[in-house]
Parts: sequence; C-alpha cells; structure tokens
Amino acid sequence: QVHLVESGGGSVQAGGSLKLSCEASGSITSRKPMSWYRQVPGKERERVVRITSGGRTDYADFVRGRFTASRDRTKGTNRVALQMDSLEPEDTGLYVCKLVDDEQEYWGQGTQVTVSS
Repeated sequence: QVHLVESGGGSVQAGGSLKLSCEASGSITSRKPMSWYRQVPGKERERVVRITSGGRTDYADFVRGRFTASRDRTKGTNRVALQMDSLEPEDTGLYVCKLVDDEQEYWGQGTQVTVSS
C-alpha cells in the first residue's frame, strides 16, 4: 500500500507565493510518475503538472511560467514539490498529489490553497 501526504498550503494575497510538498511512503522502492491536481467545488479536478520519474515536467497552460515543480532524486524516494509564484485568486483550491505505479493510482488528501484579492 502507498500513502501520500501533502503539506505547505495556506492563505496568501494575490501575487504571493507558496511551496507545496508531497511525499509518498509504503511499498514502492523506485521513482514513479507523480502529478499535482487542483480541485475546486463545483468544477472538475484539473491537472496542474505532471512529473515523470526522471523529473521532466508537463505544465497546464494556466500555470506555465508561474509554477515550478521538482522532485527529489534520492534513490527510492517519491517526493515532489510545487513552487507557486504570482498566485491569483483563481488558483484557490485543494491541491492533491497523485502517484502512478503500474497503472494503479494513489491519491493524497490534499492541501488547501487560498488566494485573496
């Protein structure tokens, strides 16, 4: 079983920054693809960024140039971070981390980000 824990959310004013972290623990011994998603009540969950096992990133258009994802390259570690700059009120939501292992998806509980104007 795999368990994901996110941290780093909070409340900031527009233009501010936050850094989120997600770490996986459990029965995984190699790096796996991970992603950050955003959930807003009444809207579909949307992917913010995908991070390959090698650290390559694929951003959604609405965050490109403002958010930067990275991952820990320590062997056997599945730990990713999301640096969020120039935050906008539209970035408000629950940010959730996902890991994929052999087509099995694992999700965290999420960390809330609130951006005020």
